[in-house]
Amino acid sequence: MSKVIITVLGCDRPGIVAAVSMALFDCRCNIEDVSQTILQTEFAGIFIVSVPTGMKPEDLLTALEKRLHPEGLSVFLKEVGSVCAPSPLEAEPFVITTLGPDRLGLVAGITGLLSDFGINITHLQAVFRGGEDPRRNVMIYEVDIPIGVDQNAFRAALYDRARELGLEASLQHRDIFEQIHRI
Repeated sequence: MSKVIITVLGCDRPGIVAAVSMALFDCRCNIEDVSQTILQTEFAGIFIVSVPTGMKPEDLLTALEKRLHPEGLSVFLKEVGSVCAPSPLEAEPFVITTLGPDRLGLVAGITGLLSDFGINITHLQAVFRGGEDPRRNVMIYEVDIPIGVDQNAFRAALYDRARELGLEASLQHRDIFEQIHRI
Protein backbone atom coordinates (compact mmCIF):
# COMPACT_ATOMS: atom_id res chain seq x y z
CA MET A 1 0.00 0.00 0.00
CA SER A 2 1.13 3.52 -0.75
CA LYS A 3 0.39 6.55 1.38
CA VAL A 4 -0.96 9.98 0.54
CA ILE A 5 -1.58 13.18 2.43
CA ILE A 6 -5.02 14.64 1.86
CA THR A 7 -5.89 18.19 2.84
CA VAL A 8 -9.52 19.26 3.04
CA LEU A 9 -10.57 22.91 3.38
CA GLY A 10 -13.96 24.57 3.58
CA CYS A 11 -16.44 26.56 5.63
CA ASP A 12 -16.88 24.88 9.00
CA ARG A 13 -20.05 22.95 9.75
CA PRO A 14 -20.97 19.67 11.43
CA GLY A 15 -20.31 16.52 9.40
CA ILE A 16 -17.16 17.37 7.47
CA VAL A 17 -14.95 14.70 9.09
CA ALA A 18 -17.79 12.20 8.65
CA ALA A 19 -18.08 13.06 4.94
CA VAL A 20 -14.32 12.77 4.38
CA SER A 21 -13.96 9.54 6.36
CA MET A 22 -16.93 7.93 4.54
CA ALA A 23 -15.50 8.95 1.16
CA LEU A 24 -12.15 7.41 2.14
CA PHE A 25 -13.87 4.27 3.45
CA ASP A 26 -15.77 3.91 0.16
CA CYS A 27 -12.39 4.05 -1.64
CA ARG A 28 -11.04 1.35 0.73
CA CYS A 29 -8.47 3.77 2.19
CA ASN A 30 -7.29 3.52 5.78
CA ILE A 31 -6.88 6.73 7.79
CA GLU A 32 -3.57 6.45 9.68
CA ASP A 33 -3.32 9.99 11.08
CA VAL A 34 -5.63 12.96 11.12
CA SER A 35 -5.40 16.48 12.41
CA GLN A 36 -8.19 18.99 12.00
CA THR A 37 -8.92 22.41 13.33
CA ILE A 38 -11.20 25.37 12.89
CA LEU A 39 -9.53 28.67 12.01
CA GLN A 40 -12.10 31.41 12.60
CA THR A 41 -14.92 30.02 10.41
CA GLU A 42 -12.82 27.72 8.20
CA PHE A 43 -12.32 23.96 8.58
CA ALA A 44 -8.83 22.61 7.83
CA GLY A 45 -8.14 18.88 7.96
CA ILE A 46 -5.05 16.87 7.11
CA PHE A 47 -5.27 13.10 6.69
CA ILE A 48 -2.47 10.58 6.11
CA VAL A 49 -4.07 7.67 4.33
CA SER A 50 -3.03 4.21 3.11
CA VAL A 51 -4.26 3.68 -0.42
CA PRO A 52 -5.18 0.15 -1.61
CA THR A 53 -2.74 -1.56 -3.94
CA GLY A 54 -3.52 -0.69 -7.54
CA MET A 55 -5.39 2.55 -6.82
CA LYS A 56 -3.78 5.53 -8.49
CA PRO A 57 -3.57 8.74 -6.44
CA GLU A 58 -5.22 10.70 -9.25
CA ASP A 59 -8.19 8.28 -9.21
CA LEU A 60 -8.53 8.72 -5.45
CA LEU A 61 -8.42 12.51 -5.85
CA THR A 62 -11.12 12.37 -8.53
CA ALA A 63 -13.35 10.23 -6.29
CA LEU A 64 -12.86 12.55 -3.31
CA GLU A 65 -13.53 15.67 -5.36
CA LYS A 66 -16.70 14.13 -6.81
CA ARG A 67 -17.93 13.42 -3.29
CA LEU A 68 -16.68 16.53 -1.44
CA HIS A 69 -16.83 19.42 -3.95
CA PRO A 70 -20.68 19.43 -3.91
CA GLU A 71 -20.39 19.99 -0.14
CA GLY A 72 -18.26 23.10 -0.73
CA LEU A 73 -14.99 21.42 0.25
CA SER A 74 -11.65 21.75 -1.51
CA VAL A 75 -9.42 18.67 -1.62
CA PHE A 76 -5.68 18.46 -2.22
CA LEU A 77 -3.61 15.29 -2.41
CA LYS A 78 0.13 14.69 -2.20
CA GLU A 79 1.86 11.35 -2.52
CA VAL A 80 4.16 10.37 0.32
CA GLY A 81 7.32 9.37 -1.55
CA SER A 82 9.37 8.17 1.37
CA VAL A 83 8.92 8.21 5.08
CA CYS A 84 10.60 11.19 6.68
CA ALA A 85 13.10 10.07 9.25
CA PRO A 86 12.57 11.56 12.69
CA SER A 87 15.07 14.17 13.75
CA PRO A 88 18.21 12.40 14.96
CA LEU A 89 18.71 15.08 17.62
CA GLU A 90 17.59 14.32 21.13
CA ALA A 91 15.22 17.05 22.28
CA GLU A 92 13.00 18.11 25.16
CA PRO A 93 9.39 19.29 24.66
CA PHE A 94 8.59 22.87 25.73
CA VAL A 95 5.68 25.26 25.42
CA ILE A 96 6.18 28.92 24.55
CA THR A 97 3.26 31.26 25.13
CA THR A 98 3.15 34.86 23.94
CA LEU A 99 0.55 37.54 24.62
CA GLY A 100 0.36 41.03 23.21
CA PRO A 101 -1.30 43.50 20.89
CA ASP A 102 -1.88 42.20 17.38
CA ARG A 103 0.35 43.55 14.63
CA LEU A 104 2.25 42.39 11.57
CA GLY A 105 5.33 40.23 12.08
CA LEU A 106 4.58 38.52 15.40
CA VAL A 107 4.64 34.95 14.10
CA ALA A 108 7.60 35.68 11.82
CA GLY A 109 9.55 37.28 14.65
CA ILE A 110 9.17 34.32 17.02
CA THR A 111 9.50 31.56 14.42
CA GLY A 112 12.64 33.16 12.99
CA LEU A 113 14.26 33.01 16.42
CA LEU A 114 13.22 29.38 16.85
CA SER A 115 14.74 28.54 13.49
CA ASP A 116 18.00 30.31 14.42
CA PHE A 117 18.32 28.01 17.45
CA GLY A 118 17.41 24.86 15.47
CA ILE A 119 14.17 24.44 17.43
CA ASN A 120 11.39 22.46 15.77
CA ILE A 121 7.77 23.61 16.08
CA THR A 122 5.55 20.56 16.59
CA HIS A 123 2.29 22.47 17.02
CA LEU A 124 1.33 26.12 16.77
CA GLN A 125 -1.91 27.80 17.68
CA ALA A 126 -2.21 31.53 17.18
CA VAL A 127 -5.43 33.39 17.89
CA PHE A 128 -5.54 37.07 16.95
CA ARG A 129 -8.73 38.93 17.78
CA GLY A 130 -7.23 42.38 17.33
CA GLY A 131 -6.93 45.37 19.55
CA GLU A 132 -4.65 46.23 22.43
CA ASP A 133 -5.98 43.69 24.96
CA PRO A 134 -3.18 41.08 25.10
CA ARG A 135 -5.57 38.34 26.25
CA ARG A 136 -7.25 38.58 22.85
CA ASN A 137 -4.00 37.82 21.01
CA VAL A 138 -2.33 34.58 22.07
CA MET A 139 0.25 32.33 20.44
CA ILE A 140 1.07 28.91 21.87
CA TYR A 141 4.05 27.11 20.37
CA GLU A 142 4.75 23.49 21.24
CA VAL A 143 8.41 22.99 20.39
CA ASP A 144 11.20 20.45 20.64
CA ILE A 145 14.40 22.07 21.89
CA PRO A 146 17.52 20.03 21.09
CA ILE A 147 19.48 18.96 24.16
CA GLY A 148 22.57 20.80 22.88
CA VAL A 149 20.86 24.21 22.84
CA ASP A 150 22.02 26.52 25.63
CA GLN A 151 18.77 26.96 27.55
CA ASN A 152 19.86 30.21 29.22
CA ALA A 153 20.94 31.77 25.92
CA PHE A 154 17.72 30.71 24.22
CA ARG A 155 15.51 31.96 27.08
CA ALA A 156 17.32 35.34 27.06
CA ALA A 157 17.00 35.62 23.27
CA LEU A 158 13.30 34.66 23.40
CA TYR A 159 12.49 37.26 26.04
CA ASP A 160 14.51 39.92 24.17
CA ARG A 161 12.68 39.15 20.91
CA ALA A 162 9.33 39.21 22.69
CA ARG A 163 10.10 42.64 24.17
CA GLU A 164 11.12 43.92 20.71
CA LEU A 165 7.75 42.72 19.40
CA GLY A 166 5.78 44.17 22.31
CA LEU A 167 4.90 40.71 23.64
CA GLU A 168 4.94 38.99 26.99
CA ALA A 169 6.49 35.51 26.70
CA SER A 170 6.79 32.43 28.85
CA LEU A 171 8.79 29.24 28.33
CA GLN A 172 7.90 26.06 30.22
CA HIS A 173 8.74 22.40 29.89
CA ARG A 174 5.66 20.75 28.41
CA ASP A 175 5.21 18.47 31.44
CA ILE A 176 5.04 21.50 33.74
CA PHE A 177 2.74 23.38 31.34
CA GLU A 178 0.33 20.41 31.23
CA GLN A 179 0.31 20.03 35.02
CA ILE A 180 -0.39 23.73 35.58
CA HIS A 181 -3.20 23.80 33.01
CA ARG A 182 -4.98 20.71 34.37
CA ILE A 183 -6.20 22.68 37.36
